[in-house]
Amino acid sequence: MRHILTFLLATFVTVNSFAAKLLFDVKNITLSWEVVDNNYKNKQEALTALIITNNGTETLPATGWKIYFNSSRNFTADAVSGNAKILPINGDLYSITPNQSFKAIKPGESARIEYVCEAIVVNFTDAIEGPYFVWDATPGKGYLPGDFIIKPLDPKYPGLVTPEVIYNQNKTITDIPTDQLQKIIPTPISYQETSGSFTLLPNVNVISTDARFAQEKAKLNMELAKVLDKSSSVQSGGSITLGYAPGFGTEGYELSVKPSGIQINASAAAGMFYGIQSLKSLMPPSAWQQKQASITIPCLEVKDSPRFGYRAVMLDVARNFQSKQQVMKLINLMGLYKLNTLHLHLTDDEGWRIEIPSLPELTSVGSKRGHTLDSKSFLPPSHGSGPDFSNTAGTGYYTKADYIEILKYASDRHITVLPEIETPGHARASIKAMEARYRRLMAAGDKAGASRYLLSDAKDKSDYRSVQYWNDNVIDVSLPSTYNYVERVIDDLIAIYKEAGAPLPAIHFGGDEVPAHVWEKSPAYEALKKTHPEIKNTGDLWYYFYGRVNDILKKKNIKLAGWEEMALRKTTVDGHPTYLPNPQFVNEDMRVDVWNNVLGDGQEDLAYKLANGGYKTVLTCVTNLYFDMANYKSWDEPGYYWGAYLGIDKFFSFIPFDYFKNADVDKNGQPINRQIFVGKQRLTDYGKENIIGLQGALWSETVKTAERMDYMIFPKLIALGERAWAKDPAWTTELDPAKAKDMYNADWSKFVNILGKRELPRLAYEGGGYNFRIPKPGVMLQDGKYYANVQFPGMVIRYTTNGSEPTADSPVYNGPVNATGTVRFRVFDAKGRGGNVASGTENNNPVL
Repeated sequence: MRHILTFLLATFVTVNSFAAKLLFDVKNITLSWEVVDNNYKNKQEALTALIITNNGTETLPATGWKIYFNSSRNFTADAVSGNAKILPINGDLYSITPNQSFKAIKPGESARIEYVCEAIVVNFTDAIEGPYFVWDATPGKGYLPGDFIIKPLDPKYPGLVTPEVIYNQNKTITDIPTDQLQKIIPTPISYQETSGSFTLLPNVNVISTDARFAQEKAKLNMELAKVLDKSSSVQSGGSITLGYAPGFGTEGYELSVKPSGIQINASAAAGMFYGIQSLKSLMPPSAWQQKQASITIPCLEVKDSPRFGYRAVMLDVARNFQSKQQVMKLINLMGLYKLNTLHLHLTDDEGWRIEIPSLPELTSVGSKRGHTLDSKSFLPPSHGSGPDFSNTAGTGYYTKADYIEILKYASDRHITVLPEIETPGHARASIKAMEARYRRLMAAGDKAGASRYLLSDAKDKSDYRSVQYWNDNVIDVSLPSTYNYVERVIDDLIAIYKEAGAPLPAIHFGGDEVPAHVWEKSPAYEALKKTHPEIKNTGDLWYYFYGRVNDILKKKNIKLAGWEEMALRKTTVDGHPTYLPNPQFVNEDMRVDVWNNVLGDGQEDLAYKLANGGYKTVLTCVTNLYFDMANYKSWDEPGYYWGAYLGIDKFFSFIPFDYFKNADVDKNGQPINRQIFVGKQRLTDYGKENIIGLQGALWSETVKTAERMDYMIFPKLIALGERAWAKDPAWTTELDPAKAKDMYNADWSKFVNILGKRELPRLAYEGGGYNFRIPKPGVMLQDGKYYANVQFPGMVIRYTTNGSEPTADSPVYNGPVNATGTVRFRVFDAKGRGGNVASGTENNNPVL
């Protein structure tokens, strides 16, 4: 009895000591992160610090807790400060554990943990993300601190783009009067403004007797109702006639505006839709601020059709989720700028975002992120999503009803939604979901059912790490159950698309970034080799897997799409590993999206190799078409930059059939060494026929809100639409470099004037308004005065001289400002929304 009492007393004391520790509320903690040395020990590494400040009245104990956080880069394990250890968990999740040298933090005091990051810091998205505390006593629960502060990098850090650099870049831009600007973007094949105008009045009559255009007629009436005030007193409103004419193909049209009326002709509904978008573009930006009693439309004659039949945006909603409403806002502008495919990256390691009715665990497990170390019921935090499900970037999915609504909305705008189901890599969400299903059915005694869709083998001891540091994110393609799963997902997708009445010409099955050493110790792989003598190594599993997936899709009359690795075959040249177009699939009508042309990494010509080799190729080039790359090297510009620094000019300057020509800087923003193109394949005439289109891609690791999504995509999407729809401008083929540069600068000036004076004033209001990126002003100090300019003429620059941040009420910049005090400049859009601030001091050049 005494022993029992002793045990109970000890238990009581232990539990209460845990409780005492848990009495400390981490909401009284402020965590701050800063760069200490961005060239630590003269290496391309950063010494950084996490500072823990106790704002409460209790002491934070020296032990009994950990801090978890996410980061896209690696660290040395032992803190330089000697008081903690940093360990990788899985993927981008890390833990910090205090050691015996860590001291308790009394009220009002702080402690520093300094550690080395494997790469330098450039912008604020390089900081650690989403730190939270976990008490050793309650390891299944995480607690957010009261605040997390990221301290900015020293703006004088070498190599950052300064306002003076921006000023000099903007000097090539000519301010063009609004009435001299082209009124339709993307640029039509034939565009001629004529004399006169048509007055659009609220009672305008939309005429169409052709049944094929009934839906477009209804949509046009809806659009006119948004901009015209039906309550106004008007005279005759004239007419807009929608007519059939042969010879325009699926997407071509002609538009004629005369003082007597408007005529749009097309051969198909999609062409009529694009003709209507061009008509909308003719309306002045003021039409979208408030309803008008009348709208003046300039007279013109347009004939138009697209250069490429495939014009796409890839949106990653797996890493960080975006709402149905936000996807629809994107679809609106895709339709306006004549893009016709929304490639939805629905699944990845960090999330599964579409309901598959037959496999409920895909969303009940795979769509949720919170604090877990075993991923049995949900996934761990990624990209700063934090310890619980309340973060809507980390947790969320589209119900079947949501997805059908998206499909119908897109179809109404002649946009095909291409679903991407990542396989065999980038598949941790689906793997963990099917493991949860397995446990559920095994507990119910259904062993056969439990194994039916399993994607992993518990006996597989293969040791690997993906590019994003996952060690368990690759589907075992040797398992027969993998193909049951693939077909089950395909069948559910087919049913969803059928119910929506939406086309499903292809399904994208990923295929990128499968790491080395996968499957090497898989029992299923060893068993498969015995029955398939053509499989001699794990590399051969690649062709086995995609061959089987393709066979499943062909039976259902659906094409296979994937990233470039799907179409490549591993081989060697002079003993060195290399990749060639895989002859096994070249006649299978697969479509490949090629992203890898990183300048200086050796694969600059990969897209051209595949097109020359016979593959239908979509250019998704990281050098020019990635929305998620940072605009330039600056602390306040979000995004990754491993592939390139990528402003809107990179989209505009892209030459699809010769993207080597306009490559001017490498991935680090340094002048290009053109020797990297020596020996690279050029695109043949046959290869040109296989370039079926362009795709802009928004990967979402750094995109956690709708506002950030808008910032990263717009207005770059307009430049994507221009390159995908319009014919090559003359500067793309001009052989004289000096003449080509002058021609390019003239076209660039026209484009940015159109953005600043027509498109962006409209987008500030249309559909409730878009949070597009407003450029930072260029600022130069000369002769004791500050000179400022802007990338998009027509936008307003405002300034202050007392160091405060300029607002929409600050003075408008109309000329040089005396360099006295602390002068700050900021650009504003038509709605009064401001961009990033450029600052200067009396004695220094401007700094960011």
